[in-house]
Amino acid sequence: MHSHMQARRKRAVVVGAVLILVCLSAVIVSLNTGSIRLAPAAVLRTLIGSGSPEDAMVLFEFRLPRIAVTLLAGFGLGVSGSILQGLSRNALADPGILGIHAGASFGLILFVTIFHSMDGLSSLLIPLFTFIGGALAALSIVMLAYERHRGLQPVRLILIGIAVAAGFSAVSLFLSLRLDQETYAFASRWLVGNVWGRDWVHAFALFPWIALIVPYILFQSKTLNAFTLGDELAIGIGSPVRRQRLVLLAMGVALSCASVSVAGGIGFIGLVAPHLARRLTGPMHQHFLPISGLIGSIILLAADTVGRSIFQPNAIPAGVVVAAVGAPYFLYLLRKTK
Repeated sequence: MHSHMQARRKRAVVVGAVLILVCLSAVIVSLNTGSIRLAPAAVLRTLIGSGSPEDAMVLFEFRLPRIAVTLLAGFGLGVSGSILQGLSRNALADPGILGIHAGASFGLILFVTIFHSMDGLSSLLIPLFTFIGGALAALSIVMLAYERHRGLQPVRLILIGIAVAAGFSAVSLFLSLRLDQETYAFASRWLVGNVWGRDWVHAFALFPWIALIVPYILFQSKTLNAFTLGDELAIGIGSPVRRQRLVLLAMGVALSCASVSVAGGIGFIGLVAPHLARRLTGPMHQHFLPISGLIGSIILLAADTVGRSIFQPNAIPAGVVVAAVGAPYFLYLLRKTK
């Protein structure tokens, strides 16, 4: 048993190292991609401080902040999906499918309704507003899906999540119709998964949420392993099921909502990344949680790079690119889990 665990740990380390190299490669490609072409040599010179002022502006003011936002948001979405699937014991659980992203979009529409601006220091409050909206959606779903003697039922969770998402989307649409034309255009782009966070302030707004929540989740990985056994067995081995479920659910909602607050309404990453991570490292959360985050970062960065490079001059939102891959994968999983 001990040797088996060591082998899985070693496999997770190897997979993690390979994914980090893939992620670095994606960053290099993204740095060289855009409406303004920079040769690899020019990128290297600029990074070490000997490039031209124009190249430095393109690299440090536009591309690097956007890359940082996509990496952080993708990591948060990947880990969030792993949490929700572990808590619900449902392979199809995803922040978007469960309606949490619909709640986050309600929080964002509420923010722009109050502040009428996405710039300046007020943008630091966007993750808080999206978290409040996502928390309201999650609370509604849990209250409606919970049965006293049977706990959370996976099928009810998905169906009620779809209904709650429809409700929040209707309210968001009503509020968005009252916005001015420019703000409404921004909200529409956000909803389809346009990565709008392109300044360092947006990366700094997201970073504390990732830096504080992800280590706590990794620390609670054994608790997530217990949840996969079922509530009765989890209680039998001494796990405080109800309290831990609420805390971990709040952490998952916070990660998801903070990530989409600056990356737009990105779907399917929280569904696909955990599945791929489990296939690569096995079912233990302490092994596949960080791998899921890395896969999420790679998917979102690659989708954003593809969307803004291949379809020039009309960039395609990263959410559309992710959905083009994620939707068929979701149908495959749905068929497989029948």
